[in-house]
Amino acid sequence: MEVANILVIISFITVVILMLIIIIFGIYMFFIDRHQKQHPVLRNYPVLGRMRYFLEKLGPELRQYLFDHDNEAKPFSRREYQHIVRKAKYKRDVIGFGSQRDFQEAGFYVSNSVFPKLTEEVKMDRKTKVRNKRYLLLKDPLFTQREERMEEHESLAYLLDEKDTIIIGKYTKYPFKVRGQIGMSAMSYGSLGERAITALSEGLGMAKGTWMNTGEGGLSDYHLMGNTDIIMQIGPGLFGVRDSEGNFSWDALLEKSKIPQVRAFELKLGQGAKTRGGHLDAEKVSEKIASIRMIEPFKSVDSPNRFKDLADFPSLFDFIEKIRNHTGKPVGIKMVIGNQREADELARQIKELNKGPDFITVDGGEGGTGASYQELADSVGLPIHSALPLVDHALKKHAVRDRVKIIASGKLFSPDRVAIALAMGADLVNIARAFMITVGCIQTLKCHSNVCPVGVATTDPNLQKALVIDEKKHRAANYVIAMRKGLFRIAAAAGLESPIYFNRNHIVYKDETGHIWSLDEIYESIVHGKKTLPNTNG
Repeated sequence: MEVANILVIISFITVVILMLIIIIFGIYMFFIDRHQKQHPVLRNYPVLGRMRYFLEKLGPELRQYLFDHDNEAKPFSRREYQHIVRKAKYKRDVIGFGSQRDFQEAGFYVSNSVFPKLTEEVKMDRKTKVRNKRYLLLKDPLFTQREERMEEHESLAYLLDEKDTIIIGKYTKYPFKVRGQIGMSAMSYGSLGERAITALSEGLGMAKGTWMNTGEGGLSDYHLMGNTDIIMQIGPGLFGVRDSEGNFSWDALLEKSKIPQVRAFELKLGQGAKTRGGHLDAEKVSEKIASIRMIEPFKSVDSPNRFKDLADFPSLFDFIEKIRNHTGKPVGIKMVIGNQREADELARQIKELNKGPDFITVDGGEGGTGASYQELADSVGLPIHSALPLVDHALKKHAVRDRVKIIASGKLFSPDRVAIALAMGADLVNIARAFMITVGCIQTLKCHSNVCPVGVATTDPNLQKALVIDEKKHRAANYVIAMRKGLFRIAAAAGLESPIYFNRNHIVYKDETGHIWSLDEIYESIVHGKKTLPNTNG
């Protein structure tokens, strides 16, 4: 028998065997599905039911890449995501043909000046430069992978002029001086893996003039890798500053305060996406994370909803005072605003007690999280455009605004959004999820599960191999630099020498009918409850 005939026979037998295996497996699954008790659709329609669950599983990816409009997806649309990526990869974000914004919808706009500032008239640090790497796009064909190469690139750091330095805790022993208005919001080691934290730390350090918030998971060696300024967050779980019994440790606090990079402390009272204590699933609690937090490894952990001994503003302010005296460094609070009453009470107590935080981080309800609950993320806490005016107004009303800096956070991922927040009362801005995108996040929405496919929001060492620190750190740096450059650009368009001069006069709100409202009128609506204005959070 010829070799060819033998191969045909072997191939035929192999195909028959494979088909029999598939048929037998299909029959087996048919009977299993028919008799299982969990899914009704599988009991009645085993084959179609399996197809349904398969397509349901693929649904998010199909919608993200094929069916969603560029401006539709949440939390970030494809267009928003691409703007972040371009800043991070190319250190610039130039578009062609025109804006994709729907100008018929209501929204905020920056008031341009008839006589904008010339580039040479803009007041900024023109000496400090950053030399790092960016991508250069060479070719972007339709059917093959785009061609690009990484190149060395030197640019201005786009820092504030030294005379415009923002000082947090002016009267503390070690005030925190900030030359850039954009920093990284709280993201814990544990919520993110060590590679992501390291890449972000090194990128922020490279960009200069910015800061990194540790999140409530405590300070790790990875936060310190880039020698960037650190705001160490302390949550109700006291991770990083507690003893083996779970009590607050003043010795541990003092030890952390002696680290030069630690420039300030922040007490976490709430977070926009979860106005409760933090949560970390067991899968993410590695032995290393457990040792930093002084908890049991591989066991889910929930922080208390608040600090056990702090039930009112006087007790909170006393605690802040003790930390400030013990460390000599500024102390702030992170909070979510739910109504005007609490914002006013906060400012009133600062005035009456003549003590309180050096800064307030106002976190909008639209902010992100590694793990939360739908009802908290969707419906508890005001969005940033409502919360920020309440805090700013209350502090001014009680004449304490000059001693308290405001940091705003809540999807402020582009220069125009930052400018609007500054005009609404913020001094500085925190960004979290956009920084995750710079180091590889593709929005699979699996941050809570420890199965992040790109190695960002996971502590799994195998998954983290996907994240290359030496490449991603440049993206994090590029994003900060491009954001600061864009902020100076938009300030110049508004006729301002520097973005520190943004105020209510530089922002207007256009409703669906085309009517224009000043930010003062928006303030009146939010603060005094006037019903004449439309919704401004759409």
